[in-house]
Amino acid sequence: MNNNISIQERTKQFALRAIKVYGFINENAHFNSAEAIISKQFLRSSTSVGANCAEAKSAQSTKDFISKYEIALKEANETKYWIELLIEGNLIPEKKLLLMYQEIKEIIAILTASINKLKTKRS
Repeated sequence: MNNNISIQERTKQFALRAIKVYGFINENAHFNSAEAIISKQFLRSSTSVGANCAEAKSAQSTKDFISKYEIALKEANETKYWIELLIEGNLIPEKKLLLMYQEIKEIIAILTASINKLKTKRS
């Protein structure tokens, strides 16, 4: 992925890809199937990562900023979990999610490093 864009833009692009994956999964999934249910969880958490990063831009304090990034990190970890279930459960071909899996791991690393740096600065 492009490492020269902001985390806000990167997570927004990730969310847009997640929306497309959600549509792909649900083209053939039955309403109550495992794929449909898991894909909804995947969609919620993957779009929440970007929403919290976007919200952090308007944080009222460093503490608030860190809090938004920590929520984004939790959502990113949840997203990683749902991707793993979709792949390991053979609910969607691995090749469809491999790039997103790599991307969410990078987003997790960026958020973790940012949170740690901000917490160190505050101390």
